[in-house]
Parts: sequence; C-alpha cells; structure tokens
Amino acid sequence: MDPNENPPHAAEHSSCLAAQARLEQQIAQHARQHDSVARLGQVALREGDLDTLLDEVVAAVAGTLDVELCGVLKLREEEQMLDVVSIVGFVGDQAPLPAGTGTQAGYALRTHEPVVAEDLHTETRFDATSLLAQGMVSGMNAPIEGHERPYGVLTAHTVHRRSFSADDVNFLVAVANVLSAAVERHRKEEITRHAALHDPLTGLPNRALALDRLDLALARRRREGIDVAMLMLDLDRFKIINDSLGHAVGDDLLLALASRLRESVRPSDTVARLSGDEFVVVCERPAGVRHVVSLAERIAAAVGQPFKLASGEHFLTASIGIVMAEGPEDTSASLLRDADAAMYRAKQRGPGRYELFDATVRAQVLARLRTETELREALDCDRLRVYYQPIVDLQSGRPVATEALVRWEHPRRGLISPLDFVPIAEETGLIIELGRHVLETACEQATVWQRRFDTPLQMFVNVSGCQLANPLFPAEVGDIAARCGMLPGTLGLEVTESVLIDETDGSMAVLSDLERRGLRLVLDDFGTGYSSLSYLRHFPLDGVKVDRSFTDHLGSSRPDAAIMKAIVEMCGVLGLAVIAEGVESDSQLRQLRSLGCTQVQGYLLCHPQPAEEIGEFLEARLRSDVGEAVVAHAAG
Repeated sequence: MDPNENPPHAAEHSSCLAAQARLEQQIAQHARQHDSVARLGQVALREGDLDTLLDEVVAAVAGTLDVELCGVLKLREEEQMLDVVSIVGFVGDQAPLPAGTGTQAGYALRTHEPVVAEDLHTETRFDATSLLAQGMVSGMNAPIEGHERPYGVLTAHTVHRRSFSADDVNFLVAVANVLSAAVERHRKEEITRHAALHDPLTGLPNRALALDRLDLALARRRREGIDVAMLMLDLDRFKIINDSLGHAVGDDLLLALASRLRESVRPSDTVARLSGDEFVVVCERPAGVRHVVSLAERIAAAVGQPFKLASGEHFLTASIGIVMAEGPEDTSASLLRDADAAMYRAKQRGPGRYELFDATVRAQVLARLRTETELREALDCDRLRVYYQPIVDLQSGRPVATEALVRWEHPRRGLISPLDFVPIAEETGLIIELGRHVLETACEQATVWQRRFDTPLQMFVNVSGCQLANPLFPAEVGDIAARCGMLPGTLGLEVTESVLIDETDGSMAVLSDLERRGLRLVLDDFGTGYSSLSYLRHFPLDGVKVDRSFTDHLGSSRPDAAIMKAIVEMCGVLGLAVIAEGVESDSQLRQLRSLGCTQVQGYLLCHPQPAEEIGEFLEARLRSDVGEAVVAHAAG
C-alpha cells in the first residue's frame, strides 16, 4: 500500500466529520431561525407602530437567511398593485409591482402559497425581469394573509444561486404568519381607535377628537403665535325633517351635509360632528378674521344648496357661530363655549345667519351666566312669584279661567319678566324645578278660588318642551292636581307651536296621556308658527289662544279681522275654544264679539296681578253683574 495513500477508514472518517458539520450547521441555523421567529413574535406584541415592526422584520429576515434583499410589499385597496412599504438591501426608487401572477410576489399572493425560485434565469411561472435587473438570482416569497383580504407579501432574494431548504421556507412562512397576526391586531385596534374618535354615521371626527385637535392647535398658538379659529354650526329646524320625513331621511341629509362641509374647508381644517345636527370646524392658521368669515359664508352657501336625495329635494339652512382665539388663557372648552354663544345669537337673528363672537356677545354670555346663577338662588330662596290674569267669557262677562304667570322678584332689579329668564331656565334645565313650583302654586290657588266662589274656575299653566319630553310628566301633573283638591277637568296646560315642532314624536304620547287624565290642552300663540292647521288635526287639543299680534290690529286691519274670523269659524267646526289674547281697547273687544270669539284676555279687563288682587277681581265679577255691564258697554 502506498504510504501516501489514506487508508479507507480515514476517508470514511472525513466524510462523517463533514456530514456531522453540515448537520450541526443545519441545527444551528434552525435554532437561529426559531429564535428569530420567537423574538419577532415578542416584538410584534409590544410594538404599537406597524411601520417600525415591518422594519424590524425585514432586517431580521435578511440577517437570519443571509440574503442581500428583503422587503414587505403591501396590496393596495383596489388589489391591482403592490407597494414597497419596508425594504433592506436596495437603494433607489421602489416602483410598485403588479399584483397579478406575472411577478413572483403576485404569484405568491394569488396562489396563497410560498414561492421558491432557485434560478430566476430559468423561471417560467412568472416574469423575473425586474428582479434580474436588480442582480437577484434566487429568492422566495411568502404571502401575508389578512382577515378579509391579503395584506401583502414577504420577499427574500440573493445575488447568488442558492437552494433554499425546507427550514428556510418554513422560517419565511412563520415570519409572514407573525406579520399576518400583527396586521390583524393593528387593524382591530385601528377600528377601535377610529370608532372611539369618529362619528359612526358620517365618519367625521367626533367631539373628543375635535377638541384634542383644537388643544394641539392652541398649544402651537402659544409656541408660535399662529391664529386659531372655531366655527360651530347648527341646522335650523332640522328636527322637523326627522319628525315629518323619518330619521332615515335625516341621516341621509347629514351624510350629504358632511360631504359638503369637507369640500368647503381646507385639507388642514378639521370638520367634526359634535352631536345631532351640530358640527364644528377647527381652523388652524387662517389668514385673519376675513378668511374665517369667508369660510363661514362658503359653508352657509354650501348648506343652502338643494339636497337631491332618493327621498326628494330638501332645503336646509344653518346658524353659524365664529370665535377666534385671542389670548394664552384660551382653551378648547372656552372656545367651544364662545362659539356656541355666537351661534345662539345668530339663531336668534333668524335662520341661515352667522355671528362673530365679540365683546357684545361676551357681555350677553356673562349676563346669561349671572342670570343662571341668580335664578338658582331665587329658586332656593323662594323669590319666584306666581301672578294671575283672568280669561273672561264674552257672552256673560264672567271670568271662566285664570292663567298662571311666573315673575321673579329680584332683590336689586325688582320684578323681572319671564321673557328675561324662562329661556335661560329652559337651556339650563332649571325649567323643570321652576315649572313644578308654578304648577303646584297655581293648583293650590285654583282650589282656594273654586271653593271660595263655588264654581269650576279653570286654571291654565304654561308648560315647556323639557317638561313634555318626560313621559312621567302626565302622572306628576295628575298627582299635583289631585293632591291640591282641584275639581276634575279644570286644569289646563298651555303649549306653544314651537314645542310641538321640536318634540313631535314624544309630545304626542305625553299629550295623549294628559288628555286621558282629564287635563285641558290649549295651543298658545296660535298663528305664529309654521304648521298651525296640522296641529289642530293631529294633537289632542281643547282650544287655542290667538296670538296678540292679530288682536293688536283689529279695527285697523281688514286682513287681521278676516284671519281672526277664519280662525273662529274653523275652531268652531273642530269644537275648539278660542281665546283672544292682548285685548287692550273697547274697539278690539267689540270686533271680537262681532267675529264670534267667545273668550278674551288682556289689560283692558285685568293686568296680571298677585293672587290677592285677582281674588278681588273674581269676587267683583263672579258675585255681581259687573261683568255683564262691562260686556254690554263694549257691545254698545
């Protein structure tokens, strides 16, 4: 045997050592791949930013597989193209790739299987031209699946010809699965975050997100001195559409409106829906007040254009309040408050107006806040007084009812008219306590007079929309009347047309319940609303009080006399009582009598006065012939 020749057992030993080395290398590579998948899984669980996770993944895959190019391609919404969202090993512009089977990534996406190419030069399943142009020779792809549609593809390529082992393929698939789970978790979290910060109907930012963006804008204002403005808009009489045409039509209108608002503002502005038909626009870096006013005018014009929907053509207007941040003390809450105050003033001036918050509006806001505070104190200290004004039958001249009217006895300002504080009580919710106080006082007084004069003298009490919105209100009223001992059927409640307009759905049920309990229902200020005749047919009413604006011109206005006559005749056909308010002259009384009106109320007969004085009036007219004499004099 040649001494230089290795013995057979030596060659076998060398072959075994090589096989063992390969095995150990495979085991080590498998361990590295396993550890890499486990680490990426932990990163995916703690990393809140998906882009950062993708960068971690491509770096880890490139290092673990020892490849020169690794990337994540994301499928576009229309599912026609793939965009590179993270990559290592390539410098330059990354053009999007077709998502069809013409590319390796598209092939993996459409087959939902990993695709391995050991030599791209001989590939026939797809076009490898773009990869070869980048110097790639071998590579593999794994689809990144999603809950409802694929997210994209994970790719790994090398510039050397290479055979990828089953462990390599399994590793890439495992990492793609980690990404798939992370993408789905991020999708759900994004849905949750979006739902928490956006309006479910319109998709616009909600109150929380709008105020957050306003806070950020104000913080930049304090740092950089930029201008910040807020516009608040509320649709005029939108509730009529909801009540008359249904909430589905209302929702369609709000969706169409949201689209118009987005189109009316700059991309940097935030349009948000606060609630119902109330929206705000947060405007950062406007070019002065004129720019903001122009924006308000543009929004008003957009809202005023006809809305052509499947349900028909609809017309809207909006009242808009504008406020500009002025000092470092401004907050999102203060701007929201001031914009709301300006919007309220705009609405008072009529539909489709805008108002800029200024010193005058600020003074009004402060006055309202002061009135609210003092009104709460007045309720606690029993400073509210109930006055009464009689309602007289024109045929007999005798009082048939009295109306309860609240007055505020202010320690410094004297007696305050309800016109100055009832609207504020309604806005703040104090009207509930105030209304209950008036109702209880009026019922107690009515019982005293009914027993004193032995007559079913009626008592009328005004009620607000807030009270009628409470389904328990009828039971409360019935209990108060019964507890006070009033004669059945002698308590009447006066409601305005505006209350019926604003609360159509809820009011019908409450008013029907009140009617079942034997309460009289009277429509106040009749003739000043928008749909008076429909209310006479649809609501359970016993009578109407014709607004004093018609009474004022009797004797000098033939149209007003004709309207009054028509109202009297119409109500006669419907079996409704007619009460004319605001009678202040003998000529008005005579014409009302000639027109067939049966009941009147006004200063000519008696001013609103405390119970003691009204008691004397009732005594004089219920126990003598003075009433008949008064009527006879007016008739003469």
